[in-house]
Amino acid sequence: MRITLAVSAIFLLTNPGMAFDKVNTTFFGVAIKGYDTVAYHTESRAVKGKSKFSHKWNDAKWYFTNAENEVLFAADPERYAPQYGGY
Repeated sequence: MRITLAVSAIFLLTNPGMAFDKVNTTFFGVAIKGYDTVAYHTESRAVKGKSKFSHKWNDAKWYFTNAENEVLFAADPERYAPQYGGY
């Protein structure tokens, strides 16, 4: 009975969203295959980012089409990053 309560307490106290911090990346560690995640929000389309406009976040490199999008992402990455790490 005590073991069951202990295991139940662990599951109740653990937030499943907190455990999913990994980002789906390429072999080279680039998130969302190098596409600009901010452009999905600002231009409503997929635009390939450039490595010269990059930001490291959550163990991944994120590429952007311009410096402005890089700054927007750096200020609030959780707003622009895909849900569930892009999986």
